[in-house]
Amino acid sequence: MVPSHKIVVLGDGGVGKSALTVQYVSHIFLNFHDPTIEDVYQTQRTIDGETCLLNILDTAGQEELQTALNEQYLHQGDGYIAVYSITDLQSFQRLRSHVNSLKKLKNFERIPLVLVGNKIDLFGERQVSTTEGMALAKELGCPFYEASAANTINVDHVFSGVVRRIRLHQTEAGSFRQVKPKIKMLRKIISRKFENTFLRLHAFVH
Repeated sequence: MVPSHKIVVLGDGGVGKSALTVQYVSHIFLNFHDPTIEDVYQTQRTIDGETCLLNILDTAGQEELQTALNEQYLHQGDGYIAVYSITDLQSFQRLRSHVNSLKKLKNFERIPLVLVGNKIDLFGERQVSTTEGMALAKELGCPFYEASAANTINVDHVFSGVVRRIRLHQTEAGSFRQVKPKIKMLRKIISRKFENTFLRLHAFVH
């Protein structure tokens, strides 16, 4: 059975979330999209030799217009793509708030996340430097990409990157589940040894 991953694309309206998603799924540049509409896209891809089914939610930009489906998908998402436009400083500054809200929703657990500075084809209008983007990615502990949906720059890398983070997260979670019973068993062994030692000492004293 092909594994399925839910990916949520976050960010302000107008940063190019839909353009990135449609370019990845359909290889079409979407020049205009209503930022108040959210859509779910589905595509099957082979990444690093492993095939997977991706369900991608392109969220609405305005928080007050996000639906119950959006909130449910946010909570149940397996991985997240946080997008800002390099031509819009406010979208960059607000992205930290978007991610912090997500962390609260996920009870501050580790989140498979990638950070994307979109619209690098509009280099003459740049307001956010590459260095600033890298610094935020370091703060968030996630990979960083600069991309262009219009020129198909790093679009595949963005989605492949978040899938790799999802897989890493699932592997680490699986390892923890395997280690946890071993820790319990070790505690029992240690407790038993202490109990036996105490009984021998008690017998020796008396």
